[in-house]
Amino acid sequence: MTRGAFDILDLGLMPYREAWALQKQHHARVSAGGQPTLLLVEHPAVLTLGRKAREGDNIVVTREYLGAQGIEVFEVERGGDVTYHGPGQLVAYAVFPVGRRVRDFLRLLEQSVIDALGILGLDDARPNPGYAGVYVTDRDVNGLSRHQKIASIGVAVKSHVALHGVGLNIITNLDHFDLIVPCGLTDTQMTSVAREYDLRGLDRSASMAEAKAALSEAFARTFSTYDWSLPAFPPAPSPSPATSAVQSQQVE
Repeated sequence: MTRGAFDILDLGLMPYREAWALQKQHHARVSAGGQPTLLLVEHPAVLTLGRKAREGDNIVVTREYLGAQGIEVFEVERGGDVTYHGPGQLVAYAVFPVGRRVRDFLRLLEQSVIDALGILGLDDARPNPGYAGVYVTDRDVNGLSRHQKIASIGVAVKSHVALHGVGLNIITNLDHFDLIVPCGLTDTQMTSVAREYDLRGLDRSASMAEAKAALSEAFARTFSTYDWSLPAFPPAPSPSPATSAVQSQQVE
């Protein structure tokens, strides 16, 4: 499917390792001037460690337990701490040109998710200043006010093009988030579209197909005036052992 300046590929349910390799293939293509691509996918249960989480301190169970549950752990190049992906979570990898506009790009990712949640009937979705991701209204949990996080965002930018992206909980098994301290946040509870429908008494069912359509529409709208150009690389300096030809940034 094509939405204006970018393609959308629905990968269905795909193991994380395969999707990660596919991201890198598309990243190389977009870095060479190819069509930007939004990859939509669900993963079997998996934990990924961003650059802040290399020791895995925010995984609260043993690796042996995870192995027995069939849950793999990957160290990846995105920013941020540990996060969970699993069935019922819509993951959107925006392999888009970014250049040096990383913060602006993150805000557009957030806005795309907020707009999609509005289409899905959750019009209180919002960013949370100082935190990456998308939240809905705080909720009292055992006498304490807890942030309600419905989507996580983490990207890496290499050669001016983004990798990774958004994990939006639709009908996710939220119990799996008990395996970790999500993104290292102790004042936050993870939620999902299905959970919000239930707690709000809304007479509707969460649907992955509906969520994919909403997110695709929201991305097309939010990125409708985006600058898709790739910055030109500066002239290469004289070769030296300290010189690297690749720019890399990690952001959550």
